[in-house]
Amino acid sequence: MYFTDRGLEELAERRGEEMVSLLWLAERMRQFVDASPEFEVPVERLATWLARLDDEDE
Repeated sequence: MYFTDRGLEELAERRGEEMVSLLWLAERMRQFVDASPEFEVPVERLATWLARLDDEDE
């Protein structure tokens, strides 16, 4: 298990039944980067990857 998997598993366990919009997620990611600017690059990469998921099928 990767170190980051612990956070992902906690997220799934605590909030896995919730429905959220991508707008809500983008706002939370912006808040996180504002509070932790050293993570701007990985958060931007994740956001770009999520935005382009459907492009891989083309």
